[in-house]
Amino acid sequence: MSSLRGERKRKFKAEINVVPYIDVMLVLLVIFMVAAPMTNPSVINLPTAGQSTQAPPDFIEIALSPNASATISINRHGTSKGIAQQISKETAANRRDLMEKLREYHRTQPDLSVLVSADKDIKYDEVIQVISEAKKLGIHRVGLATK
Repeated sequence: MSSLRGERKRKFKAEINVVPYIDVMLVLLVIFMVAAPMTNPSVINLPTAGQSTQAPPDFIEIALSPNASATISINRHGTSKGIAQQISKETAANRRDLMEKLREYHRTQPDLSVLVSADKDIKYDEVIQVISEAKKLGIHRVGLATK
């Protein structure tokens, strides 16, 4: 039996075509180059804190804001007949002024707690410095405000 084409046998190529693999690798390289700046490995996921079991009835709130004037608000809160209210509000232009006012509050009422509520854009170091200096004044109960 002979075929119509003759006795010539077909020979198969045993080579791998690498051009599609190179195309796929280049596309993946571009995707990773574009996606790499979008991920920030230094982001810290802070845990959420539950409320304390019992909030102090009287406390001093130190509100730190990152605006241009760098004002520090001191809000003294208290309760009157079971209703929380703001007793007084003062502002301090710098940390030294803040510590003087805090020292005066601590001298008149040494059992007052301090609550530091800082804006999320403020430097972490500034918050730690305020907490550290409040502890140096002898204030035993210093807390951070959370949402």
